Amino acid sequence: MNKDILLSNIDKIHTTGMGIDRIKMNLKLDTNDVVEFCKNKILDNNCDIYKQGKNWYCEIDNIKITINSYSYTIITAHLIK
Repeated sequence: MNKDILLSNIDKIHTTGMGIDRIKMNLKLDTNDVVEFCKNKILDNNCDIYKQGKNWYCEIDNIKITINSYSYTIITAHLIK
């Protein structure tokens, strides 16, 4: 799937209150703007972006971000072991 679809819709990316808490906990982040943090990671040229099923996956810096491909909601983000 063409990652340009995700990149051209970068402004639609958002998450829920629970998503913010989950991402902050999983990535041990100190920022309240986790959406901006994730967008910056996604826009990095070294980010590996691919689509599987209904989700986009973005991998960079030992982080994997999962985004719903229909709603552009960041579902979760994890450290890659």
